[in-house]
Amino acid sequence: MQSLRSVRSRILLGTCLSLAAAVPGTALAADIVGTVIDASDTRALQSAQVRILELNRETEAGRDGSFRFGDVPAGTYTLEARYVGAAPRTETVTVSDSGNATVNLVLGTDGTILVLGQSANMTSALSRQKAADGVESVLTRDAVGQFPDQNVAESLRRLPGINILNDQGEGRFVSVRGLDPELNATSVNGVRLPAPESDIRSVALDVISSDSIESIEVKKSLTPDMDADTIGASIEINTTSAFERRKNLLTAKIEGSYNDYSEKLTPKGSIDFSQRLGDNMGVSGGVSYYQRKFETDNIEADGWDADDGLIFPEEVNYRDYDVERKRLSANLNFDFRVGSSTKLYARGVYSQFDDQEYRRETSLKLEDAGTINADGATGVEFSDEGGEIKIQRSLKDRFERQRIRSLVLGGDTEADGWHAQYSVSFAKSTERENGSIDPANFEQKFEDDGLVIGLDTADPRKPIYTVGGLAGTVADFRDPAEYELDSIQVTNLSDSRDREWGARFDLGREFATDGGSFTIQAGAKGRWRKKSYNLETTYWENDDLTMADLVGDQTYRLIDISPVLDKKGVRRFFDANRDIFELNEFDSTLDSILDDYSVTEDVVAGYLLGRWDSSTLRVIGGVRYEHTKNDIRANTVLTVEEGGELPDGSTADDDTIASVTPNRFQRSYGDWLPSLTIRWEPQQNLVLRAAGYKSLVRPKLSKLAPHFTIEQNDDDEREGDFGNPDLKPYRAWNFDAGVEYYLPAGGALSAGGFYKDIKDFIFDTNI
Repeated sequence: MQSLRSVRSRILLGTCLSLAAAVPGTALAADIVGTVIDASDTRALQSAQVRILELNRETEAGRDGSFRFGDVPAGTYTLEARYVGAAPRTETVTVSDSGNATVNLVLGTDGTILVLGQSANMTSALSRQKAADGVESVLTRDAVGQFPDQNVAESLRRLPGINILNDQGEGRFVSVRGLDPELNATSVNGVRLPAPESDIRSVALDVISSDSIESIEVKKSLTPDMDADTIGASIEINTTSAFERRKNLLTAKIEGSYNDYSEKLTPKGSIDFSQRLGDNMGVSGGVSYYQRKFETDNIEADGWDADDGLIFPEEVNYRDYDVERKRLSANLNFDFRVGSSTKLYARGVYSQFDDQEYRRETSLKLEDAGTINADGATGVEFSDEGGEIKIQRSLKDRFERQRIRSLVLGGDTEADGWHAQYSVSFAKSTERENGSIDPANFEQKFEDDGLVIGLDTADPRKPIYTVGGLAGTVADFRDPAEYELDSIQVTNLSDSRDREWGARFDLGREFATDGGSFTIQAGAKGRWRKKSYNLETTYWENDDLTMADLVGDQTYRLIDISPVLDKKGVRRFFDANRDIFELNEFDSTLDSILDDYSVTEDVVAGYLLGRWDSSTLRVIGGVRYEHTKNDIRANTVLTVEEGGELPDGSTADDDTIASVTPNRFQRSYGDWLPSLTIRWEPQQNLVLRAAGYKSLVRPKLSKLAPHFTIEQNDDDEREGDFGNPDLKPYRAWNFDAGVEYYLPAGGALSAGGFYKDIKDFIFDTNI
């Protein structure tokens, strides 16, 4: 016998099912799915904006041009697609209860070329920028359009608010809005890139070839679903996807460059391909190679001072570079479709950057010069009378190899109003040297010998020196036999390694309303990073060795800096005569121990956000929490000068490393990071944005390393050099606002402003 409660429950359930069948938007609801492509059927149009005019709902096309509207009530609707540089396109679609409605939207039927050449790159980039949630700048390499730049850093110089820091004429680091490159973060295919170099967080983007990428997004404001470890910008680099292209593609490019100084012609070439392996699988990728042989002439002045109205440098370095650089980049990407709702991908990137540098240098060290005399309005003279002038002639012979690798496996699923994204990743960056001479130093000191050095500072960026004084002293200045070996430093091993594992999962649910749609989304992400550095260096000395047998030919063009060392002769001589050199054990052991460290950085994050979307207004608000845990290891080294007291009470017969103590520090901290982003499009092609959010940048891992060096002199006085494992991260409140107008025929006008309040700024200090 059934209970009365059971009978009532069945009646209630039956009533609910009957009502659901009768009300549009419940049982009769379905999805509208489709793609946006160009009229030539060459490429999917990512970030095309698609609207249901009757429901005031909007979405944007994904990388493969696909879009989806969930929970659309039965009825007939008008879809409108917009893309910068193309006329809008409308299609009518009917939704019934028999299944999803499918529609393909084709833009460019008016003859507009959307996917060829540099103009296509611009319209593609502007379409993505227009559709973005926050303040963002985008570069794309559309279809057969190519970046003409050598590397990613040089490509980014095209964007507003971005400055590139050059090295030897090539872009290297990226500064956004005038901020230190350390305050940026860089990702490839959603994977945060670790830094190859031992002492920085920022990634030198000259390692990655511009030929190997599909787009670069510089996100200057953050939403809760993004990693919060940036104050400048999040630089997102994306490689190709086979589903972005509607047709198979194979392109090849060969270039050459010529350097007047080196008189060398060096090659550059790349291959790019995309291949569909059926309707639901594709592969794409590319390989690029670049070689550059060049020479540069450089002057660097340091220690600028003032005396009696004169402004002058206390040290001037004249540097002659002979450099060969090679860059190899490759990427391989697989894309899969599983049914109508799931897409999976695998993306791998490899970049290798080799740098062989010969640097010959003549240095004038004038800080201890006895007198300073005016020599006209733009000239200064230094004398060794009552002081010292040191002249150093040196050679660096260094080969360095940097590598960056990343692999990510992931996918996304959309069904019944739910949207899930998931991925696992691995990235590793390394920098390695073996056997570099860094440097070989020969020097001569003048004190009360009658030497006068004149500096013409008419162009303060290029101070030119002259030599005067007693004839014999001037002759000694130019005599290689008068320059004695100070030391040859050999980097037997410099090994920097930085690797990171990552995993993330995001889940969202979209709810359709009469005026738009509301999405609730949550997610979690873990990043497990370890950075280590190992240095093995030796110092070799020979008090009887001079430059006389090691002189080379000068190729420096700005001024006569002879005598100079033979750029390859020093290594040949050192390798052939190793037995005549004496090892400086104290300096070799000290430097090899001091710089070694390892740091782990585990970051676990979670977030919750709400998102409102209509045809004119988008609001994203929420909060992110990131918990950071560090395990930091290095050494404390106590050194005692000759004549000082050792820990056991005895007297040091020579400079001595008295003790080496391993250190280990552990710490953890958490940050709540709220944000709010508003995007408003009051009329066609006019977009206004505003964003406020909190973010952080963690300290350099090398600065956290507890390197403690304590030097005790023969009077038992101590001085030290310390790392700081208790450093706090930079924390900042950020506010951005911008207005953008997109021209009907392509192009855009934009203006923006920002405000940043940065706390716990990190700097070095002397006490």
